[in-house]
Amino acid sequence: MVLGGLRRGVAILGVAGMAACSAPAVTAAPPKTNGPPEPALISTDPVLALVTPTGVVTEVLGGEPGAWQVRTPCGATAVVPNGQRITEATVVLDPGHGGPVETGAVGANQLLESALNLAVAESAKRALEGEGISVVLTRTAEYPVTIAVRAALVNALKPKAAVSVHHNGGPSEASSKPGTEAYHQHASPESRRLAGLIYEETVAYFSRHQGVRWRATATPGVKPQLSYQGQDYFGILRRTAGVPTVLSEGLFLSSSSSEARLLARPDVQRGEGEAIARALTRYLRTDAPGSGFIDSRPRGPEGGPRNLSCVDPPLW
Repeated sequence: MVLGGLRRGVAILGVAGMAACSAPAVTAAPPKTNGPPEPALISTDPVLALVTPTGVVTEVLGGEPGAWQVRTPCGATAVVPNGQRITEATVVLDPGHGGPVETGAVGANQLLESALNLAVAESAKRALEGEGISVVLTRTAEYPVTIAVRAALVNALKPKAAVSVHHNGGPSEASSKPGTEAYHQHASPESRRLAGLIYEETVAYFSRHQGVRWRATATPGVKPQLSYQGQDYFGILRRTAGVPTVLSEGLFLSSSSSEARLLARPDVQRGEGEAIARALTRYLRTDAPGSGFIDSRPRGPEGGPRNLSCVDPPLW
C-alpha cells in the first residue's frame, strides 16, 4: 500500500522465506564475525556493496578489507570489518517496507505487507538465480531501510533493471479480475516495457486462482504517477532515474480478506515471485513489449521520506 509515495513495513511470523539471502558476485570467503582481516581480493573489480556478517546488504562508501565504510539501512555511516563483497548485479529487488514501524498494508488475517513483500522478492531472487541472473535484495530481513538508501544502492550497483515489490491497500472496488498495478518511470520507455511485462506475468498467474473476490482501484494496470512538479511521485522511481525501475502492486491485502487469504499461502508467494522473475527474464532476453498500459496519470504531492523511527539493525 502506498502512503505519500512510500509505504510502511514490519514483519509477521509464519510467512515463508524470511531468512536473509546471499548476494551475487561474491568474491570473498564466507563472512566471519571475528579473526584476522579478510584476504585481499583476487578480482580488481570495485566493491560496490557488502553483505555484512549479520546478512544486511549495505552500499560500500570506501575503506578496505578489515575496515569497510558502509551506508547503514537508516542512512548513517559505519565501519564493518568483513563480509561478502558484491561487485555487480544484473537485477536489484526491493522488498518494500520493513521493521516494526513501516508495516505497509495489513490483511484481515494479520498478514503484514513487509513480510509478504520479502517472501515474494526472495522467491523471485531464487528463480532468477536459477536462470543465471545475478540479484541483490535491498532488504534481507525485517528491519527498516529508507527510500534514499534503497535508491542509493540501486544507483551504486547500476543493474539492468530494478523492481520494488509491494501489495496494495486502501480504497478499492469489486473487480472481475486481479487489480494488479505496475508503476513505471514516466520518462523511461524501458521502465514502461518492464512494467508491462511484470503486469502481464503476475496477472496471468493470479488469474489461475478461482473463487477469489478481486478488488481494484478505478484504474488498475500499467501507468506512471506524477507529482504536481511533473516528477515521478514514488521516491524509488524518482531517485533511480537512469536505471529502469518499476513499483509492482501485486494484489490487494488490507481491503480484501479473500485476497489476503490467498497471499498468505507460501505457494502463492512463490508463484508471484516466479512470475516477477519470468517478467524480468523476458525483459533482459527478449524485446517483448508487455501489456496492460493505460493513460491515467494521477498527480499528487511529491512522495517524501516517512521513516520517522528508523533504527539500524546490528551489522556485525
